[in-house]
Amino acid sequence: MNHFRVPDRQAFIQFLDLLTTDFSINPESWGNKTVPDFLEALAAYAEDIQGYYDNTGQNTDADKPDWQTFADIFKGARGYE
Repeated sequence: MNHFRVPDRQAFIQFLDLLTTDFSINPESWGNKTVPDFLEALAAYAEDIQGYYDNTGQNTDADKPDWQTFADIFKGARGYE
């Protein structure tokens, strides 16, 4: 899932399916296991994602999101505190 590219809506749907499977198989790797915790982390990670892009040298403007940005936010929220 780390290198799963999400160029369009269909790929985002597949990504969400993979995320669901990952939670079912590897719940111990998720820091946010309840819906409220995950939603709180989702909001916090959405706020901070530009820093992630800047720190990893990605030329991405989080203020102009695409499907990949949404996938990155969901992926990051798994363990974000």
